[in-house]
Amino acid sequence: MNQEILIKHRASARAHGLARLASALVVAFALVGCSSVRSQVGNNNAPVTFAPTTPGATTAGAAAGQPQNSYADLVARVAPAVVTVRSERRGRAAQQHPFMDDPRFREFFGDRLPRGPQTPRREEGLGSGVIVTADGYILTNHHVVDGADEVKVEMNDRRVMDAKVVGSDQPSDLAVLKINATNLPVLPLGNSDQVRVGDIALALGNPLGIGQTVTSGIISAKNRATGLGDGSFADFIQTDAPINRGNSGGALVNTNGELIGINSQILSPSGGSIGIGFAIPSNMAKGVMEQLVKNGKVRRGQLGVQIQDVTSDIAANLDLKEIRGVIIGAVTPGSAGERAGLKQGDVITALDNAPVNDVNGLRNRVASAAPGADVVLTIVRDGREQQVKATLGEFTQTAQRGEDNSGSGDGAAGGESAGKLGIRAQSLTPELAAELQLQSGAQGVVVADVDPDGPAAVAGIQRGDVIVQVNRQPVRSTADLTAAIGRNATRPALLLINRRGTTSFLTVKPKA
Repeated sequence: MNQEILIKHRASARAHGLARLASALVVAFALVGCSSVRSQVGNNNAPVTFAPTTPGATTAGAAAGQPQNSYADLVARVAPAVVTVRSERRGRAAQQHPFMDDPRFREFFGDRLPRGPQTPRREEGLGSGVIVTADGYILTNHHVVDGADEVKVEMNDRRVMDAKVVGSDQPSDLAVLKINATNLPVLPLGNSDQVRVGDIALALGNPLGIGQTVTSGIISAKNRATGLGDGSFADFIQTDAPINRGNSGGALVNTNGELIGINSQILSPSGGSIGIGFAIPSNMAKGVMEQLVKNGKVRRGQLGVQIQDVTSDIAANLDLKEIRGVIIGAVTPGSAGERAGLKQGDVITALDNAPVNDVNGLRNRVASAAPGADVVLTIVRDGREQQVKATLGEFTQTAQRGEDNSGSGDGAAGGESAGKLGIRAQSLTPELAAELQLQSGAQGVVVADVDPDGPAAVAGIQRGDVIVQVNRQPVRSTADLTAAIGRNATRPALLLINRRGTTSFLTVKPKA
């Protein structure tokens, strides 16, 4: 059985001729990492005027109250603003073995071996783009133009124009191109926040290089995080409108003819569409584009805390009224969160009075604010709700990343804790702390072994984890752990785990 993998539509597709197309259809494509493309035009302080939306616009059939049986008029209106983006980059030349020019070595291989230095290969990329201003600004994906030496845009009327990369942003997988033209057809930006699950959507682009194609479907879900690539600020619209390689950077439009998303990724076991595609919301794209055009880069706010979703077990342990919000596992020293007085174990339930439902939502809302902006966080601490004001720092890509851990250790059993949690524990020594890559002075109890059928294994606790707290109380020895678990009543126990320097909360239901 093929394991499903998330695939980002890379801009390395070669689609010249039917023969190459046929072979491309049976290849499973792999994800490659992206790196930011620096602005090639410098700062551009000219204001960007986006095309106005046209609220209330409908197709002729829908306006007359008749069943919609054709989108031809809609497609004719929006298709001219969707373009093909072709990029080229210089690949690394094949290295020549030092024996290639040795006559004795060549006796065995004759002329099958290349002679002399090899010319670097030119790698061609294919994607799509959307014209969003009449004077030539185009939205596409970062991975379509990443590392490109040359970018060309092929218009719907077959004109081909040179394009400059104004700016490219890896965390959002968005890039802005500029062509030297005026009075261009424009796709107006819609309000992606108003998109509803079940709405009809059309996807436009150039899949596999066969030419502009339109597919239809519905909005399948919102606020998706795929975990693919950089993944820092994923907030995807999911659609079942077929999207294939080459559609990257193309348009996802609603039946009003408005751009609601930039097609970016698919979920597929083979590289072809299976009806699970993802688009970057137009509201996010607009904000990123404005910053790239003005500054050539994107600046984002940062709170400086490690967070995780509140689960039903965490909510039960903390006596929370609702199962929502995020719990703070650690606060980065010197960060905006520390300056605001946030603490480990605080539950953030709202940002500027708007509810916080999950990690992805809070992260994106903080990132959309400018560094230095003031925000008000509603938190629950020790069962009491309070508000905290924070001045955001600036996002850096080295933050918010943790590592898995597989530690080791021997020692005495943890007494009753071993029976109720299904673990064998030992006290944390300075030597063990160093081996587990913990900071100096770290305290807690090390998990030396885990019963694969026990409650700790079910909760995700691993060998080498350090149990720092049980039910918000510090644990310094196996005796402390045994006592804390023994005091736990019918509720799941809330454990604070340190895994190679990254802290997070886990809930465990001890055996009776």
